[in-house]
Amino acid sequence: MSHLSNAWFHRLKAAQRDLIKMCGGIARAAELTSTSTSHVGRWNQAKDTDLMPINAIIILEADCGQPIVTSAMAELNGFRVEDPERAVKTTTSIMSSLSDAVQEAGALFATGAAAAADGKFSPAELTSLERAASTLTAKVGDLRNTLAAAQVDDTLRTVVG
Repeated sequence: MSHLSNAWFHRLKAAQRDLIKMCGGIARAAELTSTSTSHVGRWNQAKDTDLMPINAIIILEADCGQPIVTSAMAELNGFRVEDPERAVKTTTSIMSSLSDAVQEAGALFATGAAAAADGKFSPAELTSLERAASTLTAKVGDLRNTLAAAQVDDTLRTVVG
């Protein structure tokens, strides 16, 4: 760990404080980890040299549902903790939005073909086409918003093969 300076210590202590806070404070963290409040208080103090043991980190992170200290440790070593479910949800959302847009495009084309079958467009047919075009525009907007959100989601991966 020669590439790490004393900054690693302060980063971990900050993550410990955040984790304790997210779990409801010192008393609740002590209760969850079966540790004395004074010991948890030392984990919570910036200048105290006590660091949380792994079992306490696991218990507290499970309680709040966030890998606060684990993420800090990964980052200190040049890695990142990813939520595999988030990428699946994003991919599912893209596919759903794309499917909706394609379905509405099909509805617009079907409405247009039916309206044009006799070579003229009645006012009712024009209204139907306008409604179908409006619905398609909304679905394409939803798709574009989903794609924009996915572009900032750095956990999304493209599956090939």
